[in-house]
Amino acid sequence: MGDPRHQRNPGAQLARRVVRQLGGSQRTRVVLLLAAVLALNSADTGTIGAAAAQLERDLGISNAKLGLLATVSSGVGALASVPLGVLADRTHRVRLLVLTIALWAIAMAAGGLAPSYWWLLLSRLLLGAAVAASGPVVASLIGDFIPPADRAAVLGWILTGELVGAAIGLVVGGEIAATLSWRYAFLLLAVVSGGLAVLLWKLLPEPARGGAGWLAAEGGDREPGARTEPTRPTVDRMHAVVAARGIQPARDRILTEDPNCWSLRRAMIYLLDIPTNRLLIVASATGYFFFAGLRTFVIVFAVRHFHISQTALGGLVPIIGLAAVAGTILSGRLTDRALARGRTGVRIVVPAFGYTVAAICFAPGMWASNLLVALPLIALGTAALAAANPPLDAARLDIVPGRLWGRAESLRTVLRLAAESLAPASFGWLADQLAGPGGGESGTGLEYTFLIMLVPLLANGLILLTARRHYPVDVATAAAAKP
Repeated sequence: MGDPRHQRNPGAQLARRVVRQLGGSQRTRVVLLLAAVLALNSADTGTIGAAAAQLERDLGISNAKLGLLATVSSGVGALASVPLGVLADRTHRVRLLVLTIALWAIAMAAGGLAPSYWWLLLSRLLLGAAVAASGPVVASLIGDFIPPADRAAVLGWILTGELVGAAIGLVVGGEIAATLSWRYAFLLLAVVSGGLAVLLWKLLPEPARGGAGWLAAEGGDREPGARTEPTRPTVDRMHAVVAARGIQPARDRILTEDPNCWSLRRAMIYLLDIPTNRLLIVASATGYFFFAGLRTFVIVFAVRHFHISQTALGGLVPIIGLAAVAGTILSGRLTDRALARGRTGVRIVVPAFGYTVAAICFAPGMWASNLLVALPLIALGTAALAAANPPLDAARLDIVPGRLWGRAESLRTVLRLAAESLAPASFGWLADQLAGPGGGESGTGLEYTFLIMLVPLLANGLILLTARRHYPVDVATAAAAKP
């Protein structure tokens, strides 16, 4: 019969179901904390986009200067991520994460108190340096908390933090900026950042490296009498599937020594020598380039293009956000299930399909002037774009030996943040150039800009498909690394 209190409480039932899906209470705690780190970053950038009109008016800046706020943050983050990636492989990761989020809070508070555009720009430099640690540290922690066969599904839940944070920034940050001031939105994020640093310090343990700290699924969190899914992957299913197919590692790239003794240059050369890693880095950077430009200017574009108020638009953001969350969670689960059936290329094919579908849906969605026509297309495109990330992130961990996860993520972060740093300024500059008479107010310049920027997103699908033939060999090579 079960506990009658839970039967009367749908919220409790949903919470128990989510905990079971994640593999138990320990994993759930880790997922929530790491998702909160990603949410904080995207909430900040979402708030910049939501408060764009207020920032432009109060500080007297153009689209290009608005884009520069995100550009300098990402640019500094790209530079800082390299030494922080080395630290992620060699030091206490949770302590490093707590320290950088505390700096994050200080930077956000400084931004909220900025008396001028240049003060705000300098606060973004400090913020970028603090944000740089989150990528390498979170990736390394996920690798040591979550077994390979479950990573895409669990990453689907962790990456929802980016989407939820972006939605909070766009809706809550936008409402605060519109009704009070953009300064209050920044100061609220500073307070939340300080609280998250405390929670991480108290609740997140430091796992053993090299997979020795994997949190296995907890049988005790299942419903009484519930059956274990027969298709559930085993702990090291990816490597087992590759071995069963007789795929041999690349002998000249098998890691036989401790990479912590390597110089940074040697580690980067080794990582770039992995064919799949090169292609995944390019695909990831291209995807984030488009997403960074989209989240910076989507509010300004939608208000001008569809002629609706920012408050009305805020009511539509949850619809698009739910589509993105659904795409992220479902792609992770379906990818791991396909992997359990022996389809080793699924972690490459799903992202390729996602990027292609996203470009195909976004084009007519951004061209249409009728919101009822555009909204379903934009929601579907957002879901497809979000669906690419969980299997892509899981694939990156599959092909790199565990002792190089931090530096591998820092390498990707450098190129990803470089792309993110270029995107807002590039989108803003191109929109200013393409805006005809009255284009700045009508949103025409941004409409053409978004459509042009869909071309590299579509090319991403083709880039990823070329990685299919390298991926199994690179997985086998990583698995053969000396412990």
